[in-house]
Amino acid sequence: MAATGWPLSSSAADLLPSSLSLTLLLASLVVVVVLGAAAVFFEHIRKIGCTHSLERTAVSASFFEDPNSLDKVPCPSIYEPTEKYISLIIPAYNEEHRLPEALTETLNYLKQRSAAEKSFTYEVLIVDDGSTDHTSKVAFEFIRKHKIDNVRVLLLGRNHGKGEAVRKGMLHSRGELLLMLDADGATKVTDLEKLEAQVRALAKKAESSPAPSNSPSQRISDAEIAVFGSRAHLEKQALATRKWYRNFLMKGFHLVVLLTAGPGIRDTQCGFKMFTRAAARKLFTNIRLKRWCFDVELVYLCKHLRIPMAEVSVNWTEIPGSKVRMTSILHMVFELLLIKVGYGLGIWKIYS
Repeated sequence: MAATGWPLSSSAADLLPSSLSLTLLLASLVVVVVLGAAAVFFEHIRKIGCTHSLERTAVSASFFEDPNSLDKVPCPSIYEPTEKYISLIIPAYNEEHRLPEALTETLNYLKQRSAAEKSFTYEVLIVDDGSTDHTSKVAFEFIRKHKIDNVRVLLLGRNHGKGEAVRKGMLHSRGELLLMLDADGATKVTDLEKLEAQVRALAKKAESSPAPSNSPSQRISDAEIAVFGSRAHLEKQALATRKWYRNFLMKGFHLVVLLTAGPGIRDTQCGFKMFTRAAARKLFTNIRLKRWCFDVELVYLCKHLRIPMAEVSVNWTEIPGSKVRMTSILHMVFELLLIKVGYGLGIWKIYS
């Protein structure tokens, strides 16, 4: 007579309904995928932090090329004393068609103002971000006409992103005031006077503050101030003329920016921003993002470094040829997440 009792072996799956087994399998796969994605994400943040540490301590061997003499002019450092009143930094990627008109208008204004004000010295620094067209050739023609002391071209070799192009330009500029502006000329260069006036107003306010000052006769370059050009006053007009899905994306992006950097600057993406030399030194040696959302990171850094900020309305015209695509929006959201996690968890350090 055969003995009765529990079977010697059984499969756990045999004890569960097939639907529950499938659910557990799918849940396990989801957990593995999420944990794997999180590991990759945090490793990406860590690598950005490591790269930034190396860039902060690396000795720059960059130089400008002079097409007139064929000499190589060593790049100055933002840590060196000022040589100009203002530096205009123009990031350019495949801008051979839009750059000439914008540069001509910019240099005409600068020459006229320099003739009227002897203390108004300037330089225009075009940062070619690895263009594959004739952007650098166009820029070099302006050097031949205006001399390398006033117009300089920095070649990055390969495409890094607008944020990196602006960072490089800022760190190799000579001005007391540093202005970034787009290569398409969407914002009138004359509006720099509005930002300049706001910088001086904030500097005067800081001088009259009861807080102790190291120097009673502080130069404008020594004050830490950032002024952001803004198109926020044009928002109603933009909402009325744009497609509904673009408005939806814009509103959603603004909400994510608010959650990332907090309130204070309504239009973080306008490519017309002015910094004093002291502020640029702190901000652009800390900045990590190289592409779309470096502007938001600047706002975040200003708050944490206690650099006074202001927002000034500027004239702006939409110029055909925008490089923003649907994939760019996704990249922007990803970069905003990098800011929130990188700084929020202390993975990225802020150096003062």
